[in-house]
This record gives sequence, C-alpha cells and structure tokens, in this order.
Amino acid sequence: MPVYISLLRGINVGGHKKVKMEALRASFEALGFEQVKTYIQSGNVVFKTGKVSPAALSKRIEETIMRDFGFPASVIVRSGAELGKIIAANPFLTQRGIDHEKLHVTFLSDVPATPALKKLAEFTVAPDQSQCEGKEIFLYLPNGFSASSLWKVPWEKALAVVTTTRNWKTVNVLHQMCRDCE
Repeated sequence: MPVYISLLRGINVGGHKKVKMEALRASFEALGFEQVKTYIQSGNVVFKTGKVSPAALSKRIEETIMRDFGFPASVIVRSGAELGKIIAANPFLTQRGIDHEKLHVTFLSDVPATPALKKLAEFTVAPDQSQCEGKEIFLYLPNGFSASSLWKVPWEKALAVVTTTRNWKTVNVLHQMCRDCE
C-alpha cells in the first residue's frame, strides 16, 4: 500500500482556520486511510491508502476538511516516492556554503506557466535564490524567509497555482516518516 503526504495550506496560522491534529487524524482515518500521522501543527499528514492519484486524494481531503471543520483548505498531496525524488532534486544541495536551515520547498498543485516563472525570477533578488523543478520550487533564503525578497511581494499569487511552503527540516522529517510507514 503506497504512502502519501498531504500538505494543507493555511491552517493554524495567526489563529485562523484552527484544526487540532487529533481531529485531523480522525478525519483522515474516517476516510479509510491507515497509519495516519501528523507532524507539527501546520497540516502535514502522512498516511497509507490504496493507489490513488494525488489529485484525487487532494480533492477528497479538501471536501472532508470543509465538511468536518467548516472552512476550505487547499491540499497538495505527494507520494512518499515522489518526496524522495524531490529531496534528491534540490539544486542548492550541490552548491558550496549553503546553509540547509535556510532551504525551503514550495509545493505546487500544477506546473506554473512560463510567464509566472519569469515573474518569480523578477521577485527573487540576490542573495535569495529560487528554482522551479516541475511542481516544486526550491528556495534558498540566506537571511530567512521574513527577511527575504519574497516576503512582501505577491510571488505565490503570480504563480497562479495552489502553493504551500515547508522548510527543509520539515520536508526531510516527512520523508523519514514515509519511510517509517513502509
């Protein structure tokens, strides 16, 4: 049975869209998912279920969140195997002097259009770096996210796809959780 990760956008941020992880796990279990585990309060859920497309899983989970919690939340799903490939594809890992604590991955619902990626490149000002690989954007923000060139510009909106960002530590912990479920 495959392992999946669902990444919820915008829950438990600034006191809005509050979801207790215990309740979130119960919602996932009610969907028939197995070995459901959450990581931190930002809506990271690792689970097993029969082989289903990530897009179909996202839709089912979004409908369940609306029904169970009364508000919409966008959900991006990747398989455990996909997450391993994403980690291996990070272009910044091969650069010298990169502080892994300043790496982030933005997960996308779809591949953004070329004009959107050009806009992202315009928004990304040195020393910050961004690089899109398929449905992920890898970010290196050496001064931290809140001091980055992307902090106060509408870069996510410019991409015109659903996005959610996780720091590198979280991405790697989620990958380990996937491996532990296998």
